[in-house]
Amino acid sequence: MALAEAALANLPPQLSRHAAGIAILVEDMADEETLEELGIESAWELTGVYRGIPMGDRSVSDPVRLPDMIVLYRDPILIEWIETGEDLAKLVGSVLVHEIAHHFGFSDAEIEAIEARM
Repeated sequence: MALAEAALANLPPQLSRHAAGIAILVEDMADEETLEELGIESAWELTGVYRGIPMGDRSVSDPVRLPDMIVLYRDPILIEWIETGEDLAKLVGSVLVHEIAHHFGFSDAEIEAIEARM
């Protein structure tokens, strides 16, 4: 959890403004319901997911809702770390960047550019 909190605190400015108030949850693996919802066959393929309502879809008349959250899946992240040898803190940061950026409509190319500047 400490790595996730540090990565969230060090997000680039173009993403950090979107991350205000986001909760981070760390679970071992994605559950079957999440995998089915995302169309993913193996829990080992999912390192994280963003749960929330996109900024553009929110309204002041919306009922009270749960806070936006990023769920990080510890076991798939650790396996990727072992397989790639990438720095674990950097890998966790990359998962956070991807989840926040995709949620707000950033393209893969924009995400790669953000990560290159990190």
